[in-house]
Amino acid sequence: MSARASSVSIVTQTSVRPECTEAFAQWQSGTSAVVASFPGFIEQRLIPPHPPLQVDWVILQRFSSLDHAKAWLGSDERQTRIEGATPMLVGRDDVHIVQDDASAARTAPASAVISTRVKPGMEAAYRRWEQKIAAAQSRAPGLQGYRFEPAVPGVQEDCVAILRFDGEANLRAWLESPQRQALVAEAAPLTAEFHTRTVQSGFEQWFRDVVPAGGAASPAWKMNMIVVLTLYPTVFLWGFLVGTPILSRTLRLDFPIALFIGNVFSVLVTAMLVPRTARRLRWWLSPDPERRSRVDLQGAALLVAAYAAMILAFWMLS
Repeated sequence: MSARASSVSIVTQTSVRPECTEAFAQWQSGTSAVVASFPGFIEQRLIPPHPPLQVDWVILQRFSSLDHAKAWLGSDERQTRIEGATPMLVGRDDVHIVQDDASAARTAPASAVISTRVKPGMEAAYRRWEQKIAAAQSRAPGLQGYRFEPAVPGVQEDCVAILRFDGEANLRAWLESPQRQALVAEAAPLTAEFHTRTVQSGFEQWFRDVVPAGGAASPAWKMNMIVVLTLYPTVFLWGFLVGTPILSRTLRLDFPIALFIGNVFSVLVTAMLVPRTARRLRWWLSPDPERRSRVDLQGAALLVAAYAAMILAFWMLS
């Protein structure tokens, strides 16, 4: 099998402080030289922001195998580079591992949502610890990506980490591993509260028709983006046309009852719209392995543009 057919892409989205744009570009140039020396490295592409549709920097790194990609993610060299860039960054860490092997076994993606309340004054120490555990979990079997959302004072008091694995077994193995338990214990003096919730994707049945026989299941992040594409306008239009004017103002239903009716309607409509939308986006959900990296970015950009258009339209409507 060719390196291209079995390659793995690491897609990283990074928010950079406006005053640090030039410094970040120089930092990335140095990082490119470091990653190029790693075994299995194929190529790297850096996509600068294009506001308003793309506000993050997108870094695409391709490796010849999953093991090579994870070796880079968990390497001391990468952690050193990240520590040097931390003062330039703001907001979330978002890393996706995309396997380009179309013959990979079909699995049911599973996720863990971890919320943490950090003690006052411990934020910098906790962020250093988060980078440490991110390096450790990058070596965990089945990891498909992770996202870290820092706390926003007055809006979101907890830090939130989302781990995505290729199945519940690998997710559970990492959550219960001695290595992770030791790291969690290490963070105990820094945190006031700590909660973990596991979530198994329930969207696969809506995408069965777009997966070739014997092919890999569509990545969870693509399924999630399509669900949002159909769910957002459904919820907005229901609330704008029915929920608020009829259920709340005319019929004067209590909020819990009106919300329940709206949820039932939204789920039914979404269940009809998602498969149809998925069929139209089959080219993105199940692309040719040789063009997967480019198609992944093209499709994601298309959906982000659609999100922006809907937000603008609904904002003008309301």
